[in-house]
Amino acid sequence: MKGSHLLKYITDKKYRFKVNIACGVYNRLSDEEFLQRRYKMIFNKELNLKAPETFNEKLQWLKLYDRKSIYTEMVDKYYAKKYVTSIAGEEYIIPTLGIWDSFDEIDFKNLPNQFVLKCTHDSGGIVICKDKKSLDIRKTKKKINQSLKRNYYYLGREWPYKNVKPRIIAEKYLEDTSENLEGNYKKQEVLLKDYKLQCFNGSFDHIFVAEGRFSRRGTRYYYFDRDWNYLSYCPYEDVLVEDLQNLKPKCYDEMIHLAETLSRGLPELRVDLYEVSGKVYFGEMTFYSQSGFDTDITEEADLILGKKLILPGFE
Repeated sequence: MKGSHLLKYITDKKYRFKVNIACGVYNRLSDEEFLQRRYKMIFNKELNLKAPETFNEKLQWLKLYDRKSIYTEMVDKYYAKKYVTSIAGEEYIIPTLGIWDSFDEIDFKNLPNQFVLKCTHDSGGIVICKDKKSLDIRKTKKKINQSLKRNYYYLGREWPYKNVKPRIIAEKYLEDTSENLEGNYKKQEVLLKDYKLQCFNGSFDHIFVAEGRFSRRGTRYYYFDRDWNYLSYCPYEDVLVEDLQNLKPKCYDEMIHLAETLSRGLPELRVDLYEVSGKVYFGEMTFYSQSGFDTDITEEADLILGKKLILPGFE
């Protein structure tokens, strides 16, 4: 650990806790004890599991007490495609170009010039290749292998990930040309927006759009209700609501239908989708948005969403 990192580790308890998680220091803690500690570290208050009120609290409750074997299949980035196909059809699936147990098994000669590599068992283990000739194989191998060694479950005790088999898949590279908001002007650039549809008990509640990913300004999350009314769940002070109308997908109604179909019978589920050239594609299913440690939303939003999430046995 470098000197600056060591000093931060000593003086910053949140950073120290994060490093200790990555190093496996807390792996032997029970799920409940770990979640109690991390929740208090992030929100500076106790996690109330007996009478949870906020959205973040209720997601922690679901981690501990709502465990079905099918959830593991639903978060596995390979098997999730089969799951969605069986329910909604293959037309929503991004084509898979290959699947491997180890990086050395990948035959890059047989992959197209553009593709996406991702790990089946985690979040963040992804490499986007826009030009195979310029792909840094050594750097790519290092990132993928680091992800393969990591059990994503231990980072936030998201139980569905615990027994997902670590593998690598390659997918077709998708791109869309859209207008990106930046400053007071607009410019055309290649951009793939990530539409995240939150459902409660099989009913769509709201959508938030991950806009500006990989831009200089960084990602922002813009929330909208079913009728595309802007929701100020994130405390941005410079939002021009009228400029956000261009974020609305053309296939919005189809997205809602797909999300409600996939979330039927579940207390809550977030379905992440893409729209490319007027066509909807499935991204992934998320049971615990931001792992239930969402500090981007306001406290008021946390309470509003908490009231909408009805836990099993709390009706």
